[in-house]
Amino acid sequence: MASARTRLVVERLVWVLIYGGLLTLVLGLATSRQDAAVGWGLVVGGALAAAVGVVLIAVRARMKSGAPS
Repeated sequence: MASARTRLVVERLVWVLIYGGLLTLVLGLATSRQDAAVGWGLVVGGALAAAVGVVLIAVRARMKSGAPS
């Protein structure tokens, strides 16, 4: 069973990774016109961060509540 604090940390981390990753991805697309290496590095990093956030949604969904049933 996961504690309430653990669930809260995972929930916050999910949204930081998803929104931060997508923002970084878009910034990388915009940067790639000026510097292809830096731009595509940001795109890949942002996509990976967003993907980890999506995986954490599944992890959070499988966490058991600390409340007795």
